[in-house]
Amino acid sequence: MSVKLPWQKSDDAAPTSGDAQTSAENTVSSSTNDQQSSTTAKLPKGYTPPKGRPTPKRREREIERGIVRPAGGSLPTPKQQRAERKKLKASMSKEEWKEYKRKERSERRQRQMEAQAAMDRGDERYLMPRDKGPERRFARDWVDARRFTNNFVMPVALGLLVVMLAGQFAPKFASIMSLLAMMFIIVFAVEGFIIGRRVNRAVRANFPGTLAAGFGLGFYAYSRATQPRKWRSPRPQVEIGADIN
Repeated sequence: MSVKLPWQKSDDAAPTSGDAQTSAENTVSSSTNDQQSSTTAKLPKGYTPPKGRPTPKRREREIERGIVRPAGGSLPTPKQQRAERKKLKASMSKEEWKEYKRKERSERRQRQMEAQAAMDRGDERYLMPRDKGPERRFARDWVDARRFTNNFVMPVALGLLVVMLAGQFAPKFASIMSLLAMMFIIVFAVEGFIIGRRVNRAVRANFPGTLAAGFGLGFYAYSRATQPRKWRSPRPQVEIGADIN
């Protein structure tokens, strides 16, 4: 049995105020860490903190554009769109409606310009059905890499029209121009037939087993050849003389 001296502290002595404060701080810190860990564990995978502003909902964007999608998810009929547009107009003042229409026209022009630019680039998502497909793209490049007499169909036709109108005052001159016009038509038709044959042969060689070759593809290439290069859509993606076989 040990005897404790008066100056020795008892093991059961109460902690000092400093020790109590330190213990309380450790307890609070541990509790805070536990709460943060619990919150982090509840967050889904890939969670990102909010941006500080709400993301516009799809319905809100459609309302701004005058389109309201019903609960079923399908697009409304034209009659429903007109009814919703009337409601939207009735909910606005005259100045607000003018501003809304101005903004709507601006957005429509912007979308049209973007769609036209994508079409000129040959983006398949914006092309017309007649222009879609790798065979049609190849046919466009094949025509754009070459020069043809048919490239001058439109200028020659316009010149002949003017000359024929002026030839009413000179019958002999008009008859001569008629013969020249027939010669041009024959040359254009023969070359158009050759273009169709050659482009179909090239497409079959580059796309074995394709079902896109035929009269439709040949006429597509011929009609593109008759257009001035700057007027073609989609825009030419190759230079004249490029190796497109």
